[in-house]
Amino acid sequence: MDITTHFIRLADYNQRMNGQVYDACAKLTVDQLNRDCGAFFGSPLGILNHILVGDLLWLLRFSLHSKGYHSLAELKALPSPVTLDEILFADLASLMAARHRVDTAIKQWLVSEVSADDFNRTLRYRNSKGQVSEREFAGLVSHFFNHQTHHRGQLSTLLFQYDIDVGVTDLLIDIPDLQQAADQQSLRD
Repeated sequence: MDITTHFIRLADYNQRMNGQVYDACAKLTVDQLNRDCGAFFGSPLGILNHILVGDLLWLLRFSLHSKGYHSLAELKALPSPVTLDEILFADLASLMAARHRVDTAIKQWLVSEVSADDFNRTLRYRNSKGQVSEREFAGLVSHFFNHQTHHRGQLSTLLFQYDIDVGVTDLLIDIPDLQQAADQQSLRD
């Protein structure tokens, strides 16, 4: 599998998991959604905001990697986070709308705008403390997706404590079973 296909699969996984997590969070009361549970970013709403903050910070950095990343440039219309614990949206509906917009842009960016050569270049950027780094772009995109997964895992634990099941969280179900596909094809032939 080529690297672009791999990242598109991760974007699909990201979109599926965000849908499941937001659907699960919609079952919480406003108090539960805002209650500090002792997690890194406090409440379920705090964690959801942090994931979006991280995404927006990284996508802004990524948008500078190529002038052809139009999908990412359009995200500048969303709030520009300053701190990692910033609450960009205080209600789930607004946060969910922004999340959907970002997930759509991620998928569009990977499907239509990123080339395999882009992944082989480095990206020079400033982190939230102003420190300059230069790193392999493919590694940064991997980190981008891993960061989301890490915090959704924390959130799924909090939701489980409220007896809310997020559902299947494994990437495995997004990886096609080649033997099953071959068997189905042979049945059609």
